[in-house]
Amino acid sequence: MRGPNRPIPGGRSASLGSFSAKLELGCYTGFVQTYATNEKAHFDYRILEALEAGLVLAGHEVKSIKAGRCSIKGAYVKIMNGEAWLLGATVSPYQAGNVPPDYDQQRSRKLLLKKKELNYLMGKSQEKGLTLVPVKLYNKSGLVKLEVGVGQGKKKADKREKIIGREAQRKIERALKEGVIRQKIS
Repeated sequence: MRGPNRPIPGGRSASLGSFSAKLELGCYTGFVQTYATNEKAHFDYRILEALEAGLVLAGHEVKSIKAGRCSIKGAYVKIMNGEAWLLGATVSPYQAGNVPPDYDQQRSRKLLLKKKELNYLMGKSQEKGLTLVPVKLYNKSGLVKLEVGVGQGKKKADKREKIIGREAQRKIERALKEGVIRQKIS
C-alpha cells in the first residue's frame, strides 16, 4: 500500500511525517554522506586512530557545507585553553550576496567533544611524533561531523614506496587492458 499513511507491522498506521514512523518503516538506513576529505592526511600521516567530533557552525555555514562548498585540505586541529579547535578549514559562503559583512571563510571553528575524548586528545597531541589531523567532514543523522585522526608523520621513504606501488599498479592495469584489447582485435 502506498501513500502518506502506511500500515506499520503490528496493525497500526502512522503518518510518514513522524520520525518514529519513518524509523519503523526503514526510511533511515544509516547512509553517511561525505562532504570533504583530506587525502593529504593519509599520504603525510599514518592514522593510528580516529574520533568523531561535532562542529560549532552558523546556519549559512551548514548549508554551504551540505552544498559541498568546503575544504579541509591543509587544515589541522589544535587544543587551546582546554578546547579543541579546527584551524585552516575553508567554508565558502552559501550565497555570495547574502553573507554577514564580517564573515571569515577560514575562521577557527570549535570542536564538540566529550571531556574524556578531549583529555585523551590532549595527551596524544603532547606525545612526541603525534599530531591531530582532520580526516573527513561528513553527515550523520542530519548533523555535520568531523573525523579527527591521531596521526604519526611518515618518512619520505614511506611516501616514495607508496608512490612506486601506485605506479606499478597502474602499469599492471594498463598492460592487462592492452592485452584484452589486442585479444579482441585478433
